[in-house]
Amino acid sequence: MARFFGKWYCITDLRFWLLVIILFNDAEQVNAVWPMPQRISQSTQQYTLNPQAFLFQYSNGSVVQPGCSVLDTAFKRYFAIIFPDVTGKHGVLGYNVPAAFTVFVDVKKDECDGYPDENSAENYKLSISAGQAVLSSETVWGALRGLESLSQLVYQDDYGAYFINKTEIEDFPRFPFRGLLLDTSRHYLPVQAILKTLDAMAYSKFNVFHWHIVDDPSFPYQSRTFPDLSNKGAFHPLTHIYTQTDVRRVIAHARLRGIRVVPEFDSPGHTQSWGKGQHDLLTPCYKGDVPSGMYGPVNPILDSSYKFMAQLYKEVALVFPDSYVHLGGDEVSFTCWKSNPNVRAFMAKMGFGSDYTKLESFYMENIMNMTAALNKTSIVWQDVFDYHERIPQDTVLEIWKGTPPKYREELSRITKAGHRVLLSAPWYLNHISYGQDWQNAYLVAPRNFSGTEAQKKLVIGGEVCMWGEYVDATNLTPRLWPRACAAAERLWSDEEQTSSVAQAYPRLQEFRCKLLRRGIQAEPLFVGHCKHEYQGA
Repeated sequence: MARFFGKWYCITDLRFWLLVIILFNDAEQVNAVWPMPQRISQSTQQYTLNPQAFLFQYSNGSVVQPGCSVLDTAFKRYFAIIFPDVTGKHGVLGYNVPAAFTVFVDVKKDECDGYPDENSAENYKLSISAGQAVLSSETVWGALRGLESLSQLVYQDDYGAYFINKTEIEDFPRFPFRGLLLDTSRHYLPVQAILKTLDAMAYSKFNVFHWHIVDDPSFPYQSRTFPDLSNKGAFHPLTHIYTQTDVRRVIAHARLRGIRVVPEFDSPGHTQSWGKGQHDLLTPCYKGDVPSGMYGPVNPILDSSYKFMAQLYKEVALVFPDSYVHLGGDEVSFTCWKSNPNVRAFMAKMGFGSDYTKLESFYMENIMNMTAALNKTSIVWQDVFDYHERIPQDTVLEIWKGTPPKYREELSRITKAGHRVLLSAPWYLNHISYGQDWQNAYLVAPRNFSGTEAQKKLVIGGEVCMWGEYVDATNLTPRLWPRACAAAERLWSDEEQTSSVAQAYPRLQEFRCKLLRRGIQAEPLFVGHCKHEYQGA
């Protein structure tokens, strides 16, 4: 044991911190990018930046030109991020105006009015030299990622002057799906808290917001088709809801940052709040031969249940433009179904015997067929696969359970069956522990399981999950950040180049300070300070 920074550490911990100190002392004044680009070459040659002579400009050969909502707004946003001490609108967008430093942006495809989707290219190249930066990308979504990297390369000296170093970057994401889940049922999250999370997601190059919008405790989504769901199922029908305007605002905010919004309406379990506003949707539980007054999952034996779900998902398909929708399907308790004589009679009629997983399979297959008819790709939790349900081949399975050995076995089984997979089991960040638990998230290897190369390619990404039993707007941001950044780098960057937590630490420490400067209340990694500490809301 050894004493370090006023605390006792084992020798292996001490070696980690000694390596960190060496890395800090050896570091040149060249700012890092988080997550680490696939290829980056930097020089100590620096260029001074003058905010009043700094311009973003579309290159002459760019298909995209002024009037592109995604990039025009991004230029304004990133000017303020790059020059946080500057007020006014200096140099936001240049129209062939001479400047001391110009960022030329060249985009090959015009997707300015669209939404990012599962096939959106996010690759970009960034070249920084004297008087200019050249950012080229296939799409506006790739250009957004390049602008984020550019913003992280700018730094200030002790006198407030701005600099950037000569740099070459060629970058693309390792995985196409890099998600973050927020649970807005167990605690209502104000829209502003969601928008702030989307901002922080863009800084770490996350590209999917998984909105677990409803669950047992409350139904805050205000449905046009079934208004009583929120009128009776929300914590409060006026103050604790997401109106259609709120939802559009979240989707628009996400789009401008290259982030998809995938809603989850989990059933047949996790639906207690639904039953308050939709009569006969849930299964009546029995005690002996009489109803107990309690209710269980969605009643899977009634035609009315499926008619309701079909109407609800039709609305969801219209409100949320993304091609994916999460259907849930996890943690279904069979106790209530088993107690109900009508359900037992249906089981006998269908030849299901006493295997209630077959009844859940019957329900989920019907729901997945509904979403397929709406041209939506379904995501379901791994339970649906574990119950041997007949799953459409394009369904995405999300693994949320188990220790590393267990989820690796599940990865092998699901990919062997030919299904695409998302991994979230090691990234439940609502679970907290004392110390440097970001390291656990950082060292996850999503494709480290027994299987062929073809199987491993079926792992399309993963997501950080922030469940809301003990999380609301008061502690959401510091609990997420910078811990979520560890998963962000694992999902974006080359695994071999980012395998050392000791080498990651100084970079993540620096990035955490950048988050503070941008107004993101990211918690500390360890003892230390930032040049610009968090100044409050």
